[in-house]
Amino acid sequence: MSKPDQSYDVPETAPEEQAGDIGRKLARAAVSAIPVAGGPVAELMGMIQPAVERRKDEWVENIAHELNRVRKRVRDLEDRDIADDENFITTLLNASSIALRTHQTEKREALRNAVLNSALRNGPDEDLQAIFLELVDRFTPWHLRILSLFDDPRGWFQRQGKTAKQHMMGGPAQVLEEAFPELRGNREFYDLIDSDLSGAGLMHGGALHVTMTGEGMMSSRTTPLGRRFLTFITAPDKQE
Repeated sequence: MSKPDQSYDVPETAPEEQAGDIGRKLARAAVSAIPVAGGPVAELMGMIQPAVERRKDEWVENIAHELNRVRKRVRDLEDRDIADDENFITTLLNASSIALRTHQTEKREALRNAVLNSALRNGPDEDLQAIFLELVDRFTPWHLRILSLFDDPRGWFQRQGKTAKQHMMGGPAQVLEEAFPELRGNREFYDLIDSDLSGAGLMHGGALHVTMTGEGMMSSRTTPLGRRFLTFITAPDKQE
């Protein structure tokens, strides 16, 4: 893999963009390449076409805007033509297909960040990028939230402007329910997510209800693969 550019520095206000810029052209080409089935499915697509077009437009503008910000701030991207980067084009096509199938903001943001990291060559090898995109497609926003929490519980509470409770003893499930009060009493739901994340090799699962020290409760539960996944779906300027 080429050495990633570490000079990514996004200004709060993006530079002025032109209607025919390369980012918009690439994003528009990606969504146009997504096939639509015929027959009854085509009839259904006609009925929901306005919503589909809205999703396409939002995705194209989002990707184009962010790619422009990257290209104008990163020397490597400014000097090369990302339209010739086969791995990036594959990632853009796959991410676009998934993005059009979901309305969930967190998943679309994860997909956008994956595209940006691929453009910056900050991502893993192309096979792992494909696997990570499949996981974003399969997972719910709750999978992403819970994985992010257990990657660094103390840091998560700090970033949210919350104070983590001090425990002498307890289980990680207590930390989870304190972070997300809406999950209280919904053990079957978050145990299933725990199983999904551990089954994908992203988190050490099966210990949410094991009694441990307060320090153990706040320890990271993600695997090295889980941390790579989170980095890939995190905006480049927010990576530590």
